[in-house]
Amino acid sequence: MRLIDQQYLETPFYCDRRMTKQLRRAGHEVNPKRVRGLMRLMGLETVYQNPRLTRRNPQHKAYPYLLSDVTVERPDQVWCTDITYIPMRHGWVYLVAILDWFSRYVLAWEVSVTMDTSFCISALQRVLSLGTPENFNCDQGS
Repeated sequence: MRLIDQQYLETPFYCDRRMTKQLRRAGHEVNPKRVRGLMRLMGLETVYQNPRLTRRNPQHKAYPYLLSDVTVERPDQVWCTDITYIPMRHGWVYLVAILDWFSRYVLAWEVSVTMDTSFCISALQRVLSLGTPENFNCDQGS
């Protein structure tokens, strides 16, 4: 535990696997499960920077949420859109979907292996050929 503590002070970004490799290089017979348990017992967690995927641009205007008091009573009153990512073996696949809030029906969707706007615009153009909603709800910054 003393060696783990010393190494953690030097490299707090080492996870249990890297810590195990370092201890093995120093001549200690340990396995990752044992190191993980000792690090947990000592209250040590790997320090790393979380991804900042959704940062607000301070120059963009923040709009108030207008649908908090709206009761959706009919089709085409409110449509919504969102984009998500699906982890794959070698990267990500991005999915955009446009839904009707009343029926919960998926009006259009597209997938892409790159996070550009073209597949979102394609789904939007396809769904707008069917009709137009009274309100179109999406995330801030979309």
